[in-house]
Amino acid sequence: MWKQIAEYFGVEYQGYAENNKSLEELMKGDEDKWQKIADKYELAEPKLDRLASPWHTDLDLGRPIEVMTNMSKNRKLGFKEYQDTRESFFRLFDELKEQKIIPD
Repeated sequence: MWKQIAEYFGVEYQGYAENNKSLEELMKGDEDKWQKIADKYELAEPKLDRLASPWHTDLDLGRPIEVMTNMSKNRKLGFKEYQDTRESFFRLFDELKEQKIIPD
């Protein structure tokens, strides 16, 4: 899915690299960069810290174990609704563009 997200945004997909730097480390000091992007594209929120919490993303995506889930028990209990993950992501990205939260 990461490759598809990279393609959606028109950025190069690099794949998994062991011992990646944390997102918090990578984004440190990027407030001015985001301010310039927000100004250029007339975005609704110019403050990066109001949009992103890289430490939280690191907690979610930096787990040392792979997480597998199974929805079979839920379906047996009557939860039959289904939402396609890929469609959900891209619909959200489209909405964020429409709301001028991220550049188009």
